[in-house]
Amino acid sequence: MKIRNTNGFTLIELLIVVAIIGIIAAIAVPGLLRARMSGNEASAIGSMRAINTAQVNYSQRCQGYAMTLPELKAAGDFLSPDLTSAASVAKSGYMVTLAPGAGNTAMPAPPAGCTTPGSNYYASAVPLTLGSTGTRSFS
Repeated sequence: MKIRNTNGFTLIELLIVVAIIGIIAAIAVPGLLRARMSGNEASAIGSMRAINTAQVNYSQRCQGYAMTLPELKAAGDFLSPDLTSAASVAKSGYMVTLAPGAGNTAMPAPPAGCTTPGSNYYASAVPLTLGSTGTRSFS
């Protein structure tokens, strides 16, 4: 009769460990996804605040509001380059856009270095994938 070597783990023990790891992952992953969405939403709120602050500074210099994100960069460094690279910018899971507001009118004779400013603007931040990158929109 042969005596078996008792070194090592049995298949049942390994399956139990894998099951425990799976349960822990199932509990932790949704919390991590919610934390990421919360971070994306906080970044979108920060972007909206930065745009509004930049618009106030732009309006003091140019007697009106910028109509696109690149205009905030062209007239001066009112906004960081990550938000002024295009008319709509994807940042932290959100699409950030600046456009003329409803009833917008062009302001006459802008100062040198300013594009033709408008009387109002509409800034928005919308999730790229609703429910995955964020659940709220901001404007």
